[in-house]
Amino acid sequence: MTLMIIQLLIVLLALYVGSRYGSLALGAISGIGLAILVLGFGMQPGKPPTDVIYIIIAAVTCAGILQASGGMDWLIQLAERLLRKHPNHITILAPLCTFFLTVLVGTGHVVYTLMPIICDIALKKGIRPERPCGVASIASQVGITCSPIAAAVASFVVISNANGFEINNLQVIAITIPACICGIMAAAAVSYKRGLDLDKDPAFQARLKDPQMKEYMYGSTASVLDKEVPKEAKRAVYIFLAALAVIVLFSVFQIAGHDIRPKFPTGKVIDGVAQMKPLAMNVIIQIVMISAAAFMIICCKANPKKAVSGAVWQSGMVAVVAIYGIAWLADTYFANYMDVMQGGLKDIVQHYPWAIAIAFFAVSVLINSQGAVVVAMLPLAYSLGIEGPVLLGVLPSVYGYFFIPNYPSDIATVNFDRSGTTVIGKYLLNHSFMRPGMTSVIVSTIVGLLLVKIFY
Repeated sequence: MTLMIIQLLIVLLALYVGSRYGSLALGAISGIGLAILVLGFGMQPGKPPTDVIYIIIAAVTCAGILQASGGMDWLIQLAERLLRKHPNHITILAPLCTFFLTVLVGTGHVVYTLMPIICDIALKKGIRPERPCGVASIASQVGITCSPIAAAVASFVVISNANGFEINNLQVIAITIPACICGIMAAAAVSYKRGLDLDKDPAFQARLKDPQMKEYMYGSTASVLDKEVPKEAKRAVYIFLAALAVIVLFSVFQIAGHDIRPKFPTGKVIDGVAQMKPLAMNVIIQIVMISAAAFMIICCKANPKKAVSGAVWQSGMVAVVAIYGIAWLADTYFANYMDVMQGGLKDIVQHYPWAIAIAFFAVSVLINSQGAVVVAMLPLAYSLGIEGPVLLGVLPSVYGYFFIPNYPSDIATVNFDRSGTTVIGKYLLNHSFMRPGMTSVIVSTIVGLLLVKIFY
């Protein structure tokens, strides 16, 4: 038992140090932990999550090409028009915009252009920017478990199918989207009147008395409405949406009992009949996403070099390395101690299977990747005998990295808020994202569990 604890501390230390350095370091430093366990302690290495990585590469390539084509600029423009048309409701509309942008493209990093616009609209309308900004940043990450092409959803489907829970991407988001929208709306509700109004906030009023600070806050307008969007950019969006529609179509027919996926022989023959197996959905997603990227390059003048230098592609490749290292490290540790963990946790999960959500959340606080949490923890959850529908219900709980506000979207939001009302906090945990984050995750998880209880 002592050795098991020492090795667990090595795993946690690797995750902690990696999270402090961020970016590629999270996956790379996990490699040090893996080397210590395998080469130092002689543990049998686990399996790297290659299937999941392939999906992420395909989806990120497609989204990166979409960004390079200018298609994302058009999506941001559409969101800005909506927000400027209804500025009084920005605390509700802003998180919905960031949420659905993430759902569409599978990454929360697309919102960096929209966030300064949200801050600007709120400030010019006299609404405390912390209110929409805090919940909008949270919503941009919540959307990851609701996107059919996101790593977290793809990972859940691949691992669940391998463990006997037959489910596809559409069935996953049919639960997570309504659950997470309920959580976001609850977070918006608790944020609607949080903090002092700007005219009653002494700290803001003190900054307003400084002419230079006043000019900084009110002297410019953040907007993308004056940016001309070429027709090729709009065409790229249509191609991207068509690709998503194709993926959904395969899932719909599968749910309806008329599976249209191509079938191939398994190599097994039963009673003289060759057994056939349909093409896995993760392979279909890869084919469709890569094809869509190619069509955007050919038909929409999207520059591949521009895609590689874009934020979406770069952040996606960072996620690939992070998931590669973290998941391989976690699988190595859990696989070697599976029997011990099953014996120790069996009674808890039998009586309180939903308690796995606490474990998902706690690991996510350390790992800045929902996909990595799913890949690292879901096999363990299945091995403990927790049923697939329960794990689907608690899927929103894999988002916990707002707890310590070091994630790029949160840091960027603080910097974008020229009013200074969106803050990290003197004591680190008393930051602008804690209340909407905790509200969103708790409500989403509860609603998710209720939905799977109704439909499964």
